[in-house]
Amino acid sequence: MEQRVFITVGEVSGDRHAAELIRSLKALRPGIRIEALGGPRMREAGAVLLAEMTGKAAMLHHGAARAIEVWRLLRDLRKRYRADPPDLHVCVDSSGMNLHFARAAKSCGVPVLYYVAPQVWASRQGRIKRIARDVDQLACILPFEQDYFHLHGIHATFVGHPLFDELPAAAMRDPARRFPHAPPVIGLLPGSRRGEAAANFSRQIEVARAIQESYPDARFMVPTTAATHPVVEEALREPARSALAPAVCARIDAFDDLVPACDLCLTVSGTATLHVAAHRVPMIVVYHVSPAAWHLAGRWMLKTRSIALVNLLAGTIDPSDRLVPEFFPWYGSTRPAAELALAMLRDPERLEAQRRGLDDLVRTLDRPGASDNVAKLALRMMDAPPTAP
Repeated sequence: MEQRVFITVGEVSGDRHAAELIRSLKALRPGIRIEALGGPRMREAGAVLLAEMTGKAAMLHHGAARAIEVWRLLRDLRKRYRADPPDLHVCVDSSGMNLHFARAAKSCGVPVLYYVAPQVWASRQGRIKRIARDVDQLACILPFEQDYFHLHGIHATFVGHPLFDELPAAAMRDPARRFPHAPPVIGLLPGSRRGEAAANFSRQIEVARAIQESYPDARFMVPTTAATHPVVEEALREPARSALAPAVCARIDAFDDLVPACDLCLTVSGTATLHVAAHRVPMIVVYHVSPAAWHLAGRWMLKTRSIALVNLLAGTIDPSDRLVPEFFPWYGSTRPAAELALAMLRDPERLEAQRRGLDDLVRTLDRPGASDNVAKLALRMMDAPPTAP
C-alpha cells in the first residue's frame, strides 16, 4: 500500500528545509506520496502542493488575515484526515502556525513529527505542554535541544542543522578578501519575512549611510526573498535614501552569492546568523522591537541573555565576551551600531579575529545529513506497529 506523508510549512526557510526532506524521503522510499501546504521548492522536490503558504501568506499584511487563512486550512485538513488520514504528519518550523496543525493531526489519530523544534527554551515556554500533548517526535537542529526536551518528557532527537545540507559546495571555502586594500563590501540582511524587513531595513540603511560617509566607495549587498524584495525597493526609493541606491545590490534568493563577497554583515537575528557564519563573514546582529512591545511583553518572554544563534551555540553568556556583537532590542538611535561597524572596519584584525571564531564554531556543527536523518525518523514512525489506544 502506498504510504503518505503530509507536510505543513509556513515560511520561506521551512519551504527550503522541507524540500530537502522530501528529496531524502523519495530517495529512501521512491514510492512514497507527499502532500503539503508549503512553497515552490517543495513542489519542485516532488510534493503535491494543496496550498501555497510561503508566497501568498507572506503578503498578508495583517495577523488577522493570516489567522483566518490558517483557520480555513485547519478546517479543511481535519475533514481530509477524517476521511483519508495520511501515515504521518510533519510540521516544519513556524510554531505559531504548526502547533495548531499538530493538534489537528493528533486529534484525528495521525502521528506527528515536528522538524525544527520550537525554540521554547528562549521564549514562550508555556508551549512545552502543547508539544508534549500533540507531538510524537521532535527533530532538533541544535545540539543542546535534545537534552532540554528530554528533561520535559518529550521524545526528541538531534538530527543536525539543515543549513549544512543546503549550502552550495563552494560555501565552505574562504574567499579572497580584498578589504582593506579595496572599498568595503557590507551585507544588509533584513530577514526573510516582510514584517521583519519592514521593521529593520530602514534602520539598516541609516547605518549604511553612516558607513558611506567614511567610505564613499563602499558597496552594499542585500539578499532578499520574494516577500522582502518590495520592502527593500520601496525603502531605497525614498528621497532621503535614494543616494545610497546606486551602491546597493539587492537580489532575490541570492544569499549564497552575495554574502561571501562581504567584509562585514549587519544581519537580523535568527538562522541568518548561522548562515553568515557558515561563510565565515564577520557580523553585527540587530533586531528592531518597539519600546512599547519590548517593555510590555518582550523583556518578560525572553529567557536567554543572547538572541544571536551563533552566540547561543558558542555558549557566550557574558555580553563582553560574545562571539558577535548584538543590538537587541534595537530601538532609538542607530548611531551606536554605525559606530561599531566603523570601528570594526578600521581594525581589520578585529574582523579577522571574529572570522577565526566563526570558523571554529562552524567546524563543530558542519555535519551534513540532517535531511536524511529526519527522513529515517519519519520512515521509522510510519513503519512502527500501531500503538494500542
